[in-house]
Amino acid sequence: MTGEFELIDRITRGLVARDDVVLSVGDDAAVLALSGHAVVTTDVLIENVHFKRQWSPARAVGRKAVAVNVSDVEAMGARPSAVVVALAFPKDLDQAWVEEFEAGAREECDRAGVSLVGGDLSSSAVIAVCVTAIGDLGGRAAVTRSGALPGDLVAVCGRLGWAAAGLAVLQRGFGSPKDMVAEQQTPTVPYGQGVVASRAGATAMLDVSDGLLADLGHIADSSGVVIDLDTGLFAVPDGVARVAAATGKPGIGFVLAGGEDHALAAAFPAGTDLPEGWVRVGEVKAGDPAVLVDGHAFDGSRGWDHFA
Repeated sequence: MTGEFELIDRITRGLVARDDVVLSVGDDAAVLALSGHAVVTTDVLIENVHFKRQWSPARAVGRKAVAVNVSDVEAMGARPSAVVVALAFPKDLDQAWVEEFEAGAREECDRAGVSLVGGDLSSSAVIAVCVTAIGDLGGRAAVTRSGALPGDLVAVCGRLGWAAAGLAVLQRGFGSPKDMVAEQQTPTVPYGQGVVASRAGATAMLDVSDGLLADLGHIADSSGVVIDLDTGLFAVPDGVARVAAATGKPGIGFVLAGGEDHALAAAFPAGTDLPEGWVRVGEVKAGDPAVLVDGHAFDGSRGWDHFA
């Protein structure tokens, strides 16, 4: 079976190291040269919790492991710099799975513009992946969840509802619409938009991992504000609409409460000329922390709860 150094060496092979990587794989730790405060985040993906082998090929799991972590760096308004990957798997796992995982991780690192600078291997009963991502604020302040103010507008960048629609398709034993399934297997993160939003004056921001309503609730709670979404400003993608019709659920429910899309949601000062790719979907108001839809509490699921 592949050794630890060989695995990480293979993943990093062919990737162009960024200028801020002083020392990469080969020592006990990597060395980075950052120009501002560092942002650090980590996530775990556990087999049969975050992915199933019968639903997601190894390459998609490798891509997703990188994507969901770099998305959190983007959400802080930082420029993603580097990731480290720890992988644990059963001793009898086919090595071809590991090799495809490597290929996916390598591909997503290239898409995200990050260097993979280390990692670890171990054995376990199921496949478990832990990725830590590091970003550079470049002298800017981090965009947190606590800065939204009454009067701000709320905007999103990226796809909403696609991954949840893909999960619904897979749960029913189908494989179409294929674009929805692909989004569930690996999210399309709007790379680079975190810095764009920060430079445009975003007052609060996060990535949409558990559902837009659930995640905006974090901004509402941290900022002490009300966020009121306007359903008239949302477009339900055709694929999402088809899945919704097939499952007897409203399409807007997938958009508002579907998780794992890893789009970005942010608040901006009123009158902001939103950057390209960002769409206004609501506004921030004064009041006890809450997320409303068309001025009312949403009647339905607000998103994913890991411990429900």
